Amino acid sequence: MSSVYTRSKEFTRNRKSQSDSPPASPSPTAKTLRHERLSRLESGGSNPSTSDSYSDRPSARARREAREARLASLTSRVEEDSNRDYKKLYESALTENQKLKTKLQEAQLELADIKSKLEKMAQQKQEKTSDRSSMLEMEKRERRALERKMSEMEEEMKVLTELKSDNQRLKDENGALIRVISKLSK
Repeated sequence: MSSVYTRSKEFTRNRKSQSDSPPASPSPTAKTLRHERLSRLESGGSNPSTSDSYSDRPSARARREAREARLASLTSRVEEDSNRDYKKLYESALTENQKLKTKLQEAQLELADIKSKLEKMAQQKQEKTSDRSSMLEMEKRERRALERKMSEMEEEMKVLTELKSDNQRLKDENGALIRVISKLSK
């Protein structure tokens, strides 16, 4: 079909160029074309090339139709295969997405669980630190109180040692006075 189509195009081009040109001496191609036409007309279809071309036309049409049918079946197969491939790809992508979604949900649950555990531990640590801080404050208060008592006791000890020394001094003076009195009374 394509060879016949191109020939007819060439003929129309040649005809246009002949009609456009002035009626001068015909070109050599125009002469051969006229000669071929005249020979075809004179032979009246007895030319073997023309009769072959006419007899080839139904077989060419049949070949063309068979080729088109094969191409159509191939394209439909390719489309079906591509549709199937896309469908398989889509289904595999869906299953993979579902798997990933379940993994993501599991990871989110695990993350939430870990966060809650961390919060509990942080609260416990805070309570412990608050307990420790309150214990530390109480210990500091007790320590301060004990230090005050110690300082008071040290002062009392100093006072006691002073009182003892004063007491001893007074005893000594008393003894000396008793001796003086006893010497005077004799």
